[in-house]
Amino acid sequence: MFAMQHRLNTRQRNSVLKLRVATNCPDWNIRLGIIKACTEEIIADHEHGGGRSHWVILEELGIRIGLKRSVIQEARPLVSTQLCWLAWEALMSNRHWLEGMVANTCAERSNIPGYGKGIFRKHGWFGLERHRWGKLFGLSDDELEFFELHEEADIEHSNFGWNTIAEYAERLGVVDQVVQACHFNLYVWEQYLNGIAAAGDALDRGQQPSFA
Repeated sequence: MFAMQHRLNTRQRNSVLKLRVATNCPDWNIRLGIIKACTEEIIADHEHGGGRSHWVILEELGIRIGLKRSVIQEARPLVSTQLCWLAWEALMSNRHWLEGMVANTCAERSNIPGYGKGIFRKHGWFGLERHRWGKLFGLSDDELEFFELHEEADIEHSNFGWNTIAEYAERLGVVDQVVQACHFNLYVWEQYLNGIAAAGDALDRGQQPSFA
């Protein structure tokens, strides 16, 4: 369920939602930085992904754990995923561009080292997931490249967003709005991931999840 939904989410966020933030940003160089990060996710990441987009690498991970490519490609968003897209649209389209920048990068921050304890602190959340998926499915490090890719790419992407916010938020008088936007976005991410977990549990019980 994660492979199918997060493939869709990667495409939607980087081809639609994050570009709304770039549109709202008046600074040309920052706008290009946002677009560059989006192109790595949906077109080709030559620096970290061997020229493949991130959603393609996730699709390959899904095949390695036993899914058919056609099943992944024909997957529809869950109702919970669609609702999160609508929430992100509100947070990224019609707000100050720095509030949108938080929406672009706040979840990536949990993927980088330095937070929490143990493996999470050493490698970030996706580093922890790489360890768990490897153990669960018997995959090698090379086969788990999606998670390692994001450890590296998310350091670059989240640093870009974090440093931009640090430079401009106080100057533009939107510190409180940016902090509040971060809280809201993390809540949306929680609903998104909980929706995936609930759908996976439903399949385990032989029930059909609710698709949009």
